[in-house]
Amino acid sequence: MEPIGDAIKRITEVTSMTKKNISPTKEQKSVPDRKCPICGGVGYVRRDRPIDDPDFGKLEICECQLVKQRQASEARLFQISNLDAYANMVFDTFNLHGLGSNRQTNTTLEVAFNTAQNYSHKLNGWLLIMGDFGCGKTHLAAAVANEVISHNVATLFLTVPDLLDWLRYTYSSKETSYEERFEEIRNIRFLVLDDLGTQNATPWAREKLFQIINFRYIHQLPTVITTNLDMSQIEDRVSSRLQDRNLVIKLQIDAPDFRNPLGGNEVSPIAAITQISSHRTFENFSTRASENLRTDERKSLEEAFYAAQKFADNPKGWLVFKGGLATGKTHLAAAISHYRAAMGDEPIFTVVPDLLDHLRATFSPTSSVSYDSIFNQVRTAKLLILDDLGTQNATPWAKEKLYQIINYRYESGMPTIITTSEHSKDIDPRILSRMNDKRISRIIPIIVPPYQAS
Repeated sequence: MEPIGDAIKRITEVTSMTKKNISPTKEQKSVPDRKCPICGGVGYVRRDRPIDDPDFGKLEICECQLVKQRQASEARLFQISNLDAYANMVFDTFNLHGLGSNRQTNTTLEVAFNTAQNYSHKLNGWLLIMGDFGCGKTHLAAAVANEVISHNVATLFLTVPDLLDWLRYTYSSKETSYEERFEEIRNIRFLVLDDLGTQNATPWAREKLFQIINFRYIHQLPTVITTNLDMSQIEDRVSSRLQDRNLVIKLQIDAPDFRNPLGGNEVSPIAAITQISSHRTFENFSTRASENLRTDERKSLEEAFYAAQKFADNPKGWLVFKGGLATGKTHLAAAISHYRAAMGDEPIFTVVPDLLDHLRATFSPTSSVSYDSIFNQVRTAKLLILDDLGTQNATPWAKEKLYQIINYRYESGMPTIITTSEHSKDIDPRILSRMNDKRISRIIPIIVPPYQAS
């Protein structure tokens, strides 16, 4: 048998690959371990069994290949979990004070923070985090996941709507079967289910979700669940498991919305979005004259600035700002939004991942606005600004909603601004083709280095 030290080292390397979101190569998946002392590099073993044993003479997969299979499974799961998008949501960046000075608010945040941090080190039982939109539930759940995965524990972080989207997707996928994906998800060592209650509550969705939760409940697999619902609003079969005090640690956060979300309490979607963009104007945009930029860098920044001003004066067609982080894309897009708002328009400025979150949130029974009302308001806005296209979780549902919005505006020629990174590989090819149509769209590359605040 393989020495235990070597086995631990090899499994650690497997999980580290998963953490880095690196899928195993074709060679890694198919070529047996040449150093394996069990199979000698063949990949299969024939066990010594009596001649009358029904398994006599049969080949079995060697342990070295089982590790490779687990590696491939964990890499696939990490890829769909999109945990990279939550890389900044760690315990060190969590705001313990919320947005209010109320002592009760601070207390619930502090208790939730300390409990979540302690849980991340022990992974004992379940953690249920409850509270209104934007109170910090997702940040804490992601912080637990980031801490756990740093200790080489196979981890999957999914919003519940995304989980169901991925299961639906497997019905038409050639990469993996529904059964394989379902087994991978419900058996993962550590699972985070974010936003329970925002999914479309079809009978199929309710059944699949219950099967996953019930399996993990029976086997007591470490799980974190966040929800904005009261226990009475959760399906009875699920709520009965969430109320098991022997397994579940329940945290209730009473804090105001950190994000002032789209369609929030007493705030219209347009008002909430306009507040986001109001502090970025043309007047306070830095042309970085004091920096030692190359001629082509300075030219690209000036071209973007003048193109933004021209579009703000007369919004026609599409304007796409393309560049790296902190190059000024969002500032220019927000400046156009602020300028048009001052002219009496009602532009919608939204970060793409946030927009999708708000659309998902309308499926909640407690939502004060309908999905159709927000969806139609966004796609028919007089001016729509989509910030950070390509950073969203690219589930089939998300891809389709984005495409429907963008295609509607493309076909109708409605003024639209898009900001995105210099890499377009993560953008839906259908959307990319419309962005690249020179008849309606102008792409402005910004090639300056990241802005460094003094």
